[in-house]
This record gives sequence, C-alpha cells and structure tokens, in this order.
Amino acid sequence: MGKVNASIPKGTRDFGPQEVYKRQYIIRTLREVFERFGFQPIETPAMEQLSTLTGKYGDEGDKLLFRILNSGDFLRKADAQALAEKDSQALSPSISEKGLRYDLTIPFARYVVMNQHAITLPFRRYQIQPVWRADRPQKGRYREFYQCDVDIVGTGSLLCEAELIQIYQQAFSALQLPVNILINNRKILEGLAEVIGAKDQFNALVVALDKLDKIGWEKVIEEMERNGIDRSKAEQLQQIIENSGNDLSALREALAGSAAGLKGIDEIETIFSYLNDDEKAGASFTLTLARGLDYYTGTIFEVKAKDAQMGSIGGGGRYDDLTGVFGLKEVSGVGVSFGLDRIYDVLEEKGLYPETAAQGTQVLFVNFDSEGEAAAFGYCRELRAAGFRAEVYPESAKMKKQMKYADANQIPFVILIGSEERQQGVVTLKDMATGDQSTLSLSAVIQHLQEHLA
Repeated sequence: MGKVNASIPKGTRDFGPQEVYKRQYIIRTLREVFERFGFQPIETPAMEQLSTLTGKYGDEGDKLLFRILNSGDFLRKADAQALAEKDSQALSPSISEKGLRYDLTIPFARYVVMNQHAITLPFRRYQIQPVWRADRPQKGRYREFYQCDVDIVGTGSLLCEAELIQIYQQAFSALQLPVNILINNRKILEGLAEVIGAKDQFNALVVALDKLDKIGWEKVIEEMERNGIDRSKAEQLQQIIENSGNDLSALREALAGSAAGLKGIDEIETIFSYLNDDEKAGASFTLTLARGLDYYTGTIFEVKAKDAQMGSIGGGGRYDDLTGVFGLKEVSGVGVSFGLDRIYDVLEEKGLYPETAAQGTQVLFVNFDSEGEAAAFGYCRELRAAGFRAEVYPESAKMKKQMKYADANQIPFVILIGSEERQQGVVTLKDMATGDQSTLSLSAVIQHLQEHLA
C-alpha cells in the first residue's frame, strides 16, 4: 500500500483532550439547565431517509444535505437518462435513499410520529448530537458540528416560549457568556408581506430579509427583485421596518390591515408578560429577525454573544404542524438550539473557561521502582475510590521525564512514594503550581485534595 496523506475533510475538526474537556464542560452545563426545566434526553440516527429530510428546509437547505450513496452497486438502479445527461439533481433519487441529518428538529418530529403511542404529550425533550451541512467552510461555519436542542411538542402555550428565553438566559449565565436574545414572530413577517402585496412571495421575502445584517438593504432588495418581488414593494418593506423600528405600538399601526400580523404582535406581548424585569432586559423584540427555515410559523429566536466576532450562537422557533408532513396533524411545537461549536469558539476567544474545565488527571503518582510502583498502584486505587482522577506513571523513568509529563498534561498534583515514605506510611504531595511539598498520610492527602480541587 502506498503512502496516504493524513488529512480530514474541509469543514471538520479533530479535538484533542483539552478541547474535548472544554466541550464536555459546555455540554454538562447545558444538560444541567435542560434537566432543571424537566426536559428528557433522546438520540436519533446520524442518517435519515432522504424523504424525511428533503422539502423541510427550503430550496437552499435542500442543497446543503449530505446524501449517502446506496449500498453495493448503486449505479445498477440509476436513472439511465439522468446519468447520460449528467443531471445530478435528477440522478440523485435513484442512487441515494439516505442522507446525514441537517438538524435535530426534523428527526425529532419524525421520532414523535413514530413513537406517538409511547410518549406523553406535551413532551419535553433535549438532544445533543452532531449534524452535517454541505456548506462552504468559513469561520464559525462547519460541515460537521454539534447542536444542543430543547423542544416542547403537544402544546401551543406561549408559556413555553417564555421558558425557552429563561433557558437561554440561565445557560449562558452559567457559562458566564453575556448574550443578546433576539425575538420576532413569523406572523409579523407574514403581515409585512401582506401589507406590501407580496403575500405569495413570503418565503422569498424571509430568505432575503434573513441576510439583512450581512449584506445590507440594497442587496436584500436586489435579491427580492430576482425572486419576483417588485422593487417598489421591497422599498415599501424597508420604509415600514425603518419607520417602525422595534416599537410594537408603531408596528401595530403599520400592520392594522393584517390579522396575522396583529396576532404575531399579540403573541410577542404575551411572551414578555411572563418575564420579570431582569428577563425582559436580556431579550429584545427585533423586527428584522427572519430565520430562513420554512417550518417556523410563530415566535422565532436568535442569540448573539456580546462583544464577540462570532455571529449567531443559537436560535429556534415555533412550528405549528411540523409532524403533519409525517401524518400526525395538529401537534404544535417550539424549540431552540445551542450551537456547541460556536459557543466553544466564543468562550475560547474571550477566555471564559474556568481553570477546571480542561482538567483531566488530577494526581500523578511518580514511579520510582517496582516496590514504589506497587505502593503507588494501591494508593491510586484508593484516590479513585474517593472520586479523584488519578494515574500511576507506567514505568520507572527519570524524575525529570515524569515531571515533564505532569506539566504537559496540566496535572495539578504529584505524589512521590520513596523508600523512606513507605517505611513511615506516608507520601509526599507536590503542588505543581506553587512547587510546595508536604509529607502527609493518605487520609490527609484526600482531605487536602478535597479542599483544593473543585
């Protein structure tokens, strides 16, 4: 076999021990908040039937699905005409029946339908798993990344939206990451489309408006024109948004002719009525928030870290009939997602990880000789039983090499057991940060570690 260059696909990443410890710290923090609100964990397969995934994310989303070739001779049943014409879009259904999941929401909707007799509605679930998108890799945008989702299905109560705001606030507070939580409602956007006479081009309007922060009004208007919205209507939309700002009273006047738009305003006001003053201060109605996914029907959310280069680090919304496409009608749901990879990058950028977040082994036993190794092995067993992460250096190498190993792995404490310590039934504990050494019994070591290790 010839030499193979070691590489990974673009848009994916390896994570070493220190990075994984930090990612696990984020996941632990989120899981604790999710469970505090009564959410239960589920998991779904990495791959789904393409029929489950396609048509749920809009045309742009469908283009980003990773398709999996059928097993075996996938060309045997290929569409001969599409193959001859090199029409990849027409060829795809005949050579690929499965795809990697694009998000966790559609698989969750499928799960609810398949397990409707085993779950009790309303059903509160959280899910922490990777998803895949055939996107162009760039800073903060990966082809493989983790989502951490919480959803409530089986109720249309706006109390759920208020709870999701609380979950965002409590989770990011626990991570010590200041954020802005932006809120809008798709019904308000429907109202805007209705009053400018572009109701039939609603999806095109939302997809273009979703890019406003990145490309500005002129480019947004140009995109709307390309998708069949008259320039005069697009400019009217700009005028309404700029005149109303984020003032719900002014917006209510502008949308007076749209029942859907007025209902959206009512829903936003109801959600804010559940929140206390501190919670209201951390969330803001944002009229230009659009979110391009087709399945949202009500409240939509987006979270951005304050004073960070990264864009959105979370988002979600209300979907009134997502399970309907799988045959289960009138099951409303709402949920939000935390972008683990982006949160990881922001915490790294801002230096917000606690010192203990990336801590692996807490205590290393130095290996002097065969007798010391046996003693260390027994003591190590007792430290592990007491709940500490401990290891014995596996061979009697030079002291310098063992200390270098402890430094490289950021191990905070080292224990030495020489012949003298063995005779006295004690050990020498070294604090690697200060260099201080103490001769202690094992029970005193355990007490010291309990006081100094979080």
